Amino acid sequence: MISKEYILLSQIDSPSDLKKLKKEDLIPLCEELRRYIVEVTSTNPGHLGASLGAIELAVAIHYVFDTPEDKLVWDVGHQAYAHKILTGRRDAFVLNRKYNGISGFPKMSESEYDAFGVGHASTSISSILGMAMSAQLDGNKKRNHVAVIGDGALTGGIAFEGLNHAGITNTNMLVILNDNGMAIEENVGALSRYLIRLSASHTYNQMKNRIWDSLSRRQRIRRKFQQLQNAIKGSIFKGSNLFESLGFRYFGPVDGHNVISLIDLLEDIKKIKGAKLLHCRTVKGKGLKPAENDQTLYHAPGIFNKDTGEIIHLPSCPDEVEKYQIVFGETILELARQNEKIVGITPAMASGCSIDIMMKEFPNRTFDVGIAEQHAVTFSAGMAANGYIPFCNIYSTFLQRAYDQIIHDVALQDLHVIFCIDRAGIVGEDGPTHHGLYDLAYLRCIPNIIIAAPLNEIELRNMMYTAVHTTKPFAIRYPRGEGVKNNWKNKAFEQIPIGKAEQLAEGEKIAVLSIGHIGNNVMSAIQIIEKQENKKIAAYNMRFLKPLDEELLHSICKQYQHIITIENGTIVGGLGSAIAEFIAQHSYSCTLKTLGVPDRFIQQGTMEELHNECGISTNHIIEAIKQYL
Repeated sequence: MISKEYILLSQIDSPSDLKKLKKEDLIPLCEELRRYIVEVTSTNPGHLGASLGAIELAVAIHYVFDTPEDKLVWDVGHQAYAHKILTGRRDAFVLNRKYNGISGFPKMSESEYDAFGVGHASTSISSILGMAMSAQLDGNKKRNHVAVIGDGALTGGIAFEGLNHAGITNTNMLVILNDNGMAIEENVGALSRYLIRLSASHTYNQMKNRIWDSLSRRQRIRRKFQQLQNAIKGSIFKGSNLFESLGFRYFGPVDGHNVISLIDLLEDIKKIKGAKLLHCRTVKGKGLKPAENDQTLYHAPGIFNKDTGEIIHLPSCPDEVEKYQIVFGETILELARQNEKIVGITPAMASGCSIDIMMKEFPNRTFDVGIAEQHAVTFSAGMAANGYIPFCNIYSTFLQRAYDQIIHDVALQDLHVIFCIDRAGIVGEDGPTHHGLYDLAYLRCIPNIIIAAPLNEIELRNMMYTAVHTTKPFAIRYPRGEGVKNNWKNKAFEQIPIGKAEQLAEGEKIAVLSIGHIGNNVMSAIQIIEKQENKKIAAYNMRFLKPLDEELLHSICKQYQHIITIENGTIVGGLGSAIAEFIAQHSYSCTLKTLGVPDRFIQQGTMEELHNECGISTNHIIEAIKQYL
């Protein structure tokens, strides 16, 4: 239960309770919400900065609109912690992102107040338009539809597609643009510059103030609004406002932290029919000074001191290893120094994937294209078509969004794009929207593409080096954070023969085949089996899913009675499926057991909890081997 020191927040179990408060009580309520989010996330890490910046928006929206009857969609969900707390999940918030707790993102099955599940950016406008159009078809003229989207998410192509469609529909919907100048990192691109110009325009702000004053005089709202609308259209930048041009009625920029003014404005906007956009300026990390000062670091800072904001670095093990992300960043820089045709590309994940290491030395050869995965892939293809060697680094879960571009723009044209697929496999507390479980399966069916996964840091370096010296599309997948103790720095590069596996351990009767980092779990399991049972088990690091080492597979299928495959990815369509197809095609009699992530969506939790749930932990490998001893 929440502490009694939260005098107002302890009274709020639903938005109906919120509406019982006087407007002047909402200011201290916002401070209590801010303090509660800081307190909980200081020990149970989550997405801090964005949610601190959207507290007043959440309070104002739920105060004005009749949720859940009125539909509310939060884009991505990083900004939705206050929304969750206000909608019946206050006490459950201490279990945010925990195993069997609540999701870190809005989730339809979790609450009726979560009108749409989100985790990938830029989907709110399209989804809320679908709801608004449904209401229109049903003849429901009373229901309101609100989407809250950040300026970072607005760079996604689907957001523009939604705006383009919505502007001609005359549906009852409101898009609230939460403009804090940030995604995870500082925003890039022309749209970001446009929003800054719009916010800083003296002419436009004069118009905005006149709108604000006139809307507050409700008896004259219609006449004044029409006058001001006509005035605005002829005065901004000597041309049309972008959103007005797309058919939206635009309001703003306004202070997104003035909760009372927001409520007054939302009450008036609610009466205006058609597509509307409210542009709110907010501060990411609002109320926690370190988070305001370093907005990228405090996007998801981990454990920190709730009073000072100081990040608490847990004691490190003397055998601590380097993360794959750092190895990637250092290696691409090393390769870029050797080859001026190498370029780096990422969709708004420069620090997360560590391509920022190259960016510091080669800013003109490193491109952050914003939250735009489709563009990132086709942009990479365009550079490859002109002789450059692009390393396109995208998280596995986000690469799904560019599937057509991988097929149509890269593989079909056999272009030399190197995909570095970060966060592959189980990722932990971010849950089902962020697990990178499908890349092996969805890439394996595409012609022309090479698919590889390293066992360790040295193999990642050598795969990147090998990819440079091919001419084909090349995908390298590796997990979040993990690594093994390995002296990888300053190692000379070695080219790996394409499609060739390696034997890790000799044995009899049973062979375990793995791909990627999870092969280290296989070796741990084999060592335990040998110690406990005095049995030798063969192990193979397949390295490549495509092309498979068929010469070796023939030898394995002839030599061993039992084959076990394991992968940190969906059990459908990946390594296990590929080996099963090979055995069936060549009519081998050996038995096959496949270990992988079950064919269902996997919730959030720690890596250990989820590996156990999915049956891919070291103990599960041991159990599988013992079945055949």
